[in-house]
Amino acid sequence: MSMFELDERMADLVMAYCRERLALDPVPLDYPGVKAELDAALDGLLAPGGQDVERVLSVFAEKLAPAVISCDSPRFLSFIPAAPTKAALLFDMVVSCSSLQGTSWLEAAGAVSAENQVIRLIADLAGLPPGAGGVFVSGGSAANLSALVVARDMSHRRGVGAARPKVAVSDQAHASVSKALHVAGMDALVVPTGGNRLTGEALRRAVAGQEDQLAAVVATAGTTNAGIVDDLEAVGSYARELGAWFHVDGAYGGAAVFSDRVRPRYRGLRHADSFVVDPHKWLFAPFDCAALVYRDPGKAKAVHTQDAGYLDVLHTDAPEEWNPSDYAYHLTRRARGLPLWFSLAVHGTDAYRDAIDAALDLAVTATELIGRRPYLELLREPELSVVLFRRTGWSADDYHKWSMQLLVDQVGFVTPTVWLGETVARFCFLHPNTTSEMVGDILDSMGP
Repeated sequence: MSMFELDERMADLVMAYCRERLALDPVPLDYPGVKAELDAALDGLLAPGGQDVERVLSVFAEKLAPAVISCDSPRFLSFIPAAPTKAALLFDMVVSCSSLQGTSWLEAAGAVSAENQVIRLIADLAGLPPGAGGVFVSGGSAANLSALVVARDMSHRRGVGAARPKVAVSDQAHASVSKALHVAGMDALVVPTGGNRLTGEALRRAVAGQEDQLAAVVATAGTTNAGIVDDLEAVGSYARELGAWFHVDGAYGGAAVFSDRVRPRYRGLRHADSFVVDPHKWLFAPFDCAALVYRDPGKAKAVHTQDAGYLDVLHTDAPEEWNPSDYAYHLTRRARGLPLWFSLAVHGTDAYRDAIDAALDLAVTATELIGRRPYLELLREPELSVVLFRRTGWSADDYHKWSMQLLVDQVGFVTPTVWLGETVARFCFLHPNTTSEMVGDILDSMGP
């Protein structure tokens, strides 16, 4: 049978596996892989004549998939988890089976229209003007880089003459921001933060005397380490005063604009020239999906549009034209916003609000559970769904051993982090099916 003909047996086997995976309740954590075992399982699979599909799928299901820790498990509380809805996962299969791409309006107007409907929803919740627009990219790193390249070029146009313009960033900014600045040929002007929150006052002090070298200001709407929302209103107002590009990295915490309870903390987003939120984190979409929204997308288009003879056909004067390839550093791209669009349309925005509120509630519950255990200490009240705490008397080595044992026992996946120079424990709540009982089990494992 040709590679390009449907193999009914293969389709049945793969669909059966997908149904079983979708039906898991709860999703198990699984475990880290052992290289020797994985090498043995893969040995000889890639051969001139190919293998029986059942054998190959069995290797994946029995050897490879269990060696990938499941970040959609309700017991995954480390890093930033993911909890894609079943609707989003199913529609991700549709996107793949349809071989949908989303490079240009000419080739993908239907997909682009649906993606832009979601971008518009996010822009409205963020308080950005009607003309705002953007694109879905692979993740926060790609989004930060794409936005900051626009910020660099716009700074040259407004007369920032420094060979390497400066970008004011908090000492709590995500690591991808510094990488983006390196790639874009700019330097970080690091602003020390009191309480690990960037404020307008701290920004003014740090920038004083260097205003003419400043290309942009980057704020964070929910730091990865502690879930802290910077003073977006004051920081954004000062960036506007300077004429600097104001970029907000909300890869994790930006999703909380869906919650009526915490949206007032995000009021300063209305000043943003660019804003990032990763739906594959707290908006329950599959990997990989980040929404990059610009206040004035025309500025991004002027920087990112690729010109070539074979691309001229994509660029017309038609007012409805919207080429996603014009708004980030990519050209070819998957229509990665469609699973989120489908899930939002099926479930409604209220369901998303409620799921985000559930994570906020669980963070509060976790602080109460920590307070009932004399061997634990809460380090700060949570702003979003990240909870930092310590075990009295533990060293960094104790935290790491505890973390691995949790995984071995399948109680949970929690990795330590460093906070104010000290190794501590960190929860990040996201999955609506994580329960207080699961949290209690993890906290009990730290007991005397």
